[in-house]
Amino acid sequence: MDGTKPAMESNAEETQDEGQESKGCFECCIKCLGGVPYASLVATILCFSGVALFCGCGHVALTGTLTMLEIHFSRITTDHATLAMVIQIFQYIIYGIASFFFVYAILLLAEGFYTTSAIKKELQSDFKTTVCGRCITAFFMFLTYILFLAFLAIFGFTAIPVFLFFNMWNTCAAMRSPDSNITAPDSICVDVRQYGIIPWNATPGKACGATLGDICNTSEFYLSYHLYIVAFAGAGATVIALTHYLMILGANWAYLKSAVSTHEYQDIKTKDDQDLEAEARSKEGQNSSSYS
Repeated sequence: MDGTKPAMESNAEETQDEGQESKGCFECCIKCLGGVPYASLVATILCFSGVALFCGCGHVALTGTLTMLEIHFSRITTDHATLAMVIQIFQYIIYGIASFFFVYAILLLAEGFYTTSAIKKELQSDFKTTVCGRCITAFFMFLTYILFLAFLAIFGFTAIPVFLFFNMWNTCAAMRSPDSNITAPDSICVDVRQYGIIPWNATPGKACGATLGDICNTSEFYLSYHLYIVAFAGAGATVIALTHYLMILGANWAYLKSAVSTHEYQDIKTKDDQDLEAEARSKEGQNSSSYS
């Protein structure tokens, strides 16, 4: 009996230690999860998704558009040489946008982690924000606002090819519709020269009737049209993500500024309390000396 007693006590101690360890791990996990800036994390995921869709789909759609124009609307290379150069420049810009936003979104997420931790420590009076930290937040606000305006313009620009392909798609659909009653299908044409994509002397410059229907059935047209739609949606998602970032940065900056004002008030109050205590002690000392 005496031999089993120490064994039972050791088992109880081990169980208690395991319970404390599991409790400590649980509290650590809760603490770590509480420090995650979920708003910044959602905005970062949305930004990554939007930029990836816009850049990836836009790059492939531009290549397909150039191929379709070279085959069906501008068979002479010199006629669309300027367009090919512009498309190539846009593709390089897409590479730069993808790289820049990948780094910038990570920086904004890191800023969210820093600000969330700083605000929590401010509330616990364990940490004081610096002027540099608040200036960094203000700088990110300004830069994000500029990027928001830039991507809003990109969002509007991306709608142009979607509109052009949509008109062409509707024209082909109307030609194929049995209710259209088109007597002269060759009179229905799509002239891309009127949009300024290629010069007026480009050959043939337009597609009519059955030729237009064949173009709408090509893989280049079908793929480019739907990729432009996805790229347009990706640009919209990026605009929403940047708007989300602006709200987060504005709220973080306001919290940090409010925390600084609170600390200044607490410092003044603490100093006043110390002065009152010192004055009370001096009066007590004077009273005790007068009684003696």
